[in-house]
Amino acid sequence: MKDFSAELKFFTSRSSGSCGQNVNKVETKVELRFNIDESNILSDEEKELLKTNIKNKIIQENIIQIISQSERTQLKNKEICIKKFYKLLEKGLKKTKIRKKTKLSAEAKAKRLEQKKQTSDKKNQKKKRL
Repeated sequence: MKDFSAELKFFTSRSSGSCGQNVNKVETKVELRFNIDESNILSDEEKELLKTNIKNKIIQENIIQIISQSERTQLKNKEICIKKFYKLLEKGLKKTKIRKKTKLSAEAKAKRLEQKKQTSDKKNQKKKRL
């Protein structure tokens, strides 16, 4: 995997939630931002692939935003953001396999038609009884 550390931007803020007095005075919430268009590491093909595969994770102007505030320290939250980022990139750069159409075998076709005929016969028998 490529090293994106030079292109990642981090922002910190005070975290919400329960951590006691630590919440009110220490900025432990970490926000990672990565601009897809300004990346020198990704090729144009990879950029387009990312934009289509993870479009629900992209905010305005093709920026990927990942937030972590689960830990009590800024460093741990930063590490979590980086791990999430690389997992997201891995998922986004994976090419989907193209489905190849296959023909139904003659045996399978005959079996299906036979089952349809049996079902039809059953229903006709029930109609005759009533």
